[in-house]
Amino acid sequence: MAKYDKSDIERRMKGAIESLKGDLSGLRTGRANTSLLDPVVVEVYGSMMPLNQVATVSAPEPRMLSVQVWDKANVTAVEKGIAKANLGLNPMIDGQNVRLPMPDLTEERRRDLAKLAGQYAEQSKIAIRNVRRDGMEALKEDEKKKEISEDDRKRSEDEVQKLTDKYVAEAEQAASAKEKEIMTQ
Repeated sequence: MAKYDKSDIERRMKGAIESLKGDLSGLRTGRANTSLLDPVVVEVYGSMMPLNQVATVSAPEPRMLSVQVWDKANVTAVEKGIAKANLGLNPMIDGQNVRLPMPDLTEERRRDLAKLAGQYAEQSKIAIRNVRRDGMEALKEDEKKKEISEDDRKRSEDEVQKLTDKYVAEAEQAASAKEKEIMTQ
């Protein structure tokens, strides 16, 4: 049976783009976004848990995040987890809520975030190229086993390269849009 599967290669490349978009959505632009707190983990009940499993995160105002902790005993743990995440936010405890006012971004911090967006895009492009390499190797293997002809292999390699170019361009476009958003907010 042939090892090459175009739909699998496309699925894996799409996955790299989805991962990139998730990473980019976590970058702070200046307005409150609940996905900013996605990487935060909190030590509760003797184990590390994602913040969204112990509290509800909302953005009641454009420049404020609100974290409503479900168990009052975990409020200080949530505050420590947010502080430890190094997001540049100062948590303020308000009863069972933790409020996070969004400070203005300095020019230096904006450049750092834009650079980070570029690094995320580069990681995504590397992942896409690795998928391309896997596809090319599968095609050569199939040809060696006499499952496909040389012409079929070359045609399929062109398809894989076109997919690679498409998804690399998509990654670059997503990163440049995020960089522009960071620098202009």
